Amino acid sequence: MNIVISGTSGFLGSNFIPYLAQSVSIIRLERNGDFVNMIANAQVVINLAGLAHDTENVTDVGAYYQVNTEYSNRLFDAFLTSDAEVFITISSVKAVADVAHEILTEEYSPNPQTHYGKSKLMAEYYIKSKQIPPGKRVYILRPCMIHGPGNRGNLNLMYQMLQQGFPWPLAAFENQRSFCSVENICFAIREMMERDDIPSGTYQIADDETISTNQIVELIGQSLNQHVRMFAIPRKIIQVIARLGDFLNLPLNSERLNKLTENYLVSNQKLKNALGKELPIQAREGLLATLASFKS
Repeated sequence: MNIVISGTSGFLGSNFIPYLAQSVSIIRLERNGDFVNMIANAQVVINLAGLAHDTENVTDVGAYYQVNTEYSNRLFDAFLTSDAEVFITISSVKAVADVAHEILTEEYSPNPQTHYGKSKLMAEYYIKSKQIPPGKRVYILRPCMIHGPGNRGNLNLMYQMLQQGFPWPLAAFENQRSFCSVENICFAIREMMERDDIPSGTYQIADDETISTNQIVELIGQSLNQHVRMFAIPRKIIQVIARLGDFLNLPLNSERLNKLTENYLVSNQKLKNALGKELPIQAREGLLATLASFKS
């Protein structure tokens, strides 16, 4: 099987390539290349490229639309005119909602507020606006926060802070949120590549369990084999510090505080029904594997 993959050097791509069978022939797509010629002999096209959300707000706004929208559109256009049978692209639950007041399903009406979410949603709309030729299958995957070896987001920052012996100051915040182990998304992509009984469509990907941030702190302590002190500093004080961080470039700002303490629950039921299988990794198992990778 010949597979064309974009974004092979990114976090998801670097985890997905080793997940594939040795017999698979992989073509790494160049961003400025001739997409039509590059996917001419492919059976599967997988778009893992994307510009991630920037919590420090230093990314040029136009870059989100250039990478997450225009690049995806060009690649999809090339797929439509090619002999490839399967197109899989990675979107995000943030294309649906930045704040989840209820459990997100695929039926939730999208209303993203950030340029990251808007650029991802525009790419989804473009794909859905096109007539899919007979014999082709198209999948839009919306993962929630992905973690795994090589993760360099807030989870890694938490780990580094607690490893140095700092106490956890946000214990007063109680929340539950969904995560996505990188192995689960790799598993779903491979199933969609290899099977023709999974209907085309949009699918959310999340681990079965939800986890609170305080539980993650406990898992970090378990991984480090050390006791983590947890301080329940009043929420109002933390919120004032976070607002100061918006202007003083502190490690904690309002956006990072929201990410660490918000409720964000994502349903994976549609995906599991389509696969007819359980996902291979549970949330705690996946998080411990991610944390173990930080030691190397």
